[in-house]
Amino acid sequence: MLQVDMISHALSVFMILLTVISLQLVAGEDKRMNVLFVVYDDLRPTVGCYGGEYPYITPNIDQLAKYSVRFNKAYAQQAVCGPSRTSFLTGRRPDTTKLYDFGSYWREFAGNFTTIPQHFKENGYFAASMGKVMHPGIASNNTDDYPYSWSQPAYHPSSQKYHWTPSCPGPGGNHYRNLCCPLDVKVQPGGTLPDIQSTEYAMEMLTNISQQHQSQNPADKQPFFLAVGYHKPHISYKYPKEFQDLYPLSSIKLAPNPTLPPKMPHVAWETMMMIRKRDDVKALNLSYPFAHVPDEFQLKIRQSYYASTTFVDSELGKVLMHLDKLGFADNTIIVVFGDHGWSLGEHQEFEKYQNFETTTRVPLIVYVPGMTDKGTGPKPPGKKFPFINPLENTSKIDPSYHGNETDIKARKYNAETDYVQPQKSGLASDDFVELVDLFPTLSELAGLKVPPVCPENPFKVDFCSEGISFVPVIENLVTRKYGASFTWKNASFSQYPRPSDEPQPNSDLPDLRDIRIMGYTMRTEKYRYTEWIGFDPTHFKADWSEVHARELYLYDSDPNEDNNVAGDLQYQDLAAELSEKLKLGWRSAIPKT
Repeated sequence: MLQVDMISHALSVFMILLTVISLQLVAGEDKRMNVLFVVYDDLRPTVGCYGGEYPYITPNIDQLAKYSVRFNKAYAQQAVCGPSRTSFLTGRRPDTTKLYDFGSYWREFAGNFTTIPQHFKENGYFAASMGKVMHPGIASNNTDDYPYSWSQPAYHPSSQKYHWTPSCPGPGGNHYRNLCCPLDVKVQPGGTLPDIQSTEYAMEMLTNISQQHQSQNPADKQPFFLAVGYHKPHISYKYPKEFQDLYPLSSIKLAPNPTLPPKMPHVAWETMMMIRKRDDVKALNLSYPFAHVPDEFQLKIRQSYYASTTFVDSELGKVLMHLDKLGFADNTIIVVFGDHGWSLGEHQEFEKYQNFETTTRVPLIVYVPGMTDKGTGPKPPGKKFPFINPLENTSKIDPSYHGNETDIKARKYNAETDYVQPQKSGLASDDFVELVDLFPTLSELAGLKVPPVCPENPFKVDFCSEGISFVPVIENLVTRKYGASFTWKNASFSQYPRPSDEPQPNSDLPDLRDIRIMGYTMRTEKYRYTEWIGFDPTHFKADWSEVHARELYLYDSDPNEDNNVAGDLQYQDLAAELSEKLKLGWRSAIPKT
């Protein structure tokens, strides 16, 4: 039944494309949808619209979600910035990009793989990057892959160069390199922060595009693919101090599982070397490698992470408001997601270099005008995405207001008395999707050629993907097109490298030459199963016969992944079954067509 449905889906998409092309030829106007591609660094899926024990105040993301699909089971392929970004931008998994660290450029090291923005650019789009989209440095050839992927050189905020400048106020009037760093923006170098600059650049770019469109013939209007990369909530937590007031320390709680699980293999542990470099963490004199961060400081870390998240939610709100005000909201696909997750005390850890749910799962929100917003009614420009300022009492703000948010005179928003967990409005999917699916999905939504599934040996194939388009998932939510017969991926796959079985200083970020173990993990509906196996970094070969450790977590009874039952006799058959499925890999999990 599914095969017939999928064939029907392909035919219907083909007929839609023929109709769109015909209309464009008749009208002499390019009506292809634009794309706004927004990626956050280290963002967990506990923003407001996702709910949770203590959802963050993210009114602008929540507002977008009302018109979008919220994916509840979206996963990154490796929980570290460079490999994850190279993976989702090329649609290839880390074993194909051959990037597990930050030390190589895929076009020279693995293959001349096409990227998402490159595909749009080669199909007539204006493609521009601002902020942290591709990982800067060697991983993107020190050019953010320009000119292949972008129509112009990528924009990086000038204030980013002060990332390591001691700027956090502390005792004696001195400044420090702290982990938790609420600050006065006006006294920062340049009087700004990187994410503020990225927002300003994005709004200026949209204004310029709008002016060009107004002065051009309809047939000359070029669609755009704009990628905006926000640095926060990545450490250090440098953010405007007024956002800290939204989260009184008395309201913050510890993680529900703040201790090291007794049966977690040591190879799975991250040593938190990145936060240990910060001055306020150094002052704690943490033990090595299995440190327990003092409870009071854990609360401060969580407070700063929440505040940083709300800060960049407000930056996104300004971009969405401007997009809407310029009349682009009804012709722009918007995708907002995190490049991977982050631990905030779960399992006694405070970073990302792991294979657990907290670090592999990400928020993913996809808005498709005319599709995901059906039933919400048409709205004139400036009405769909009004800016919501979390620093003010939002109930007193006119939703049509589009002035400078600092001009709004209302009392401060109080998290303890004013915040009500937002309803999970909009569409929501519990189907498994992976960030490698973004390439084929956006291509299909925009009416471009969809990259086919890569062959077993993908290195000499420039245009293919190791993900699949999840447009059928969206269609099924909107129209119930496939009904009860709809089946989708039954698992997601991620991985993380290690240099040794026991923690050592380079465990979190080993260079390629030092990798000796690869942890492959699979998330299914009921289980997470992980095997840490031998790995040869010279030949990029995993040895499944050399098993260093296994992990098995049962979600029905252990949703926080605290009790590793892989070694329990009663679960040996289940572990063996999941081991075989893990070895078969991602191809075995995609729906058969």
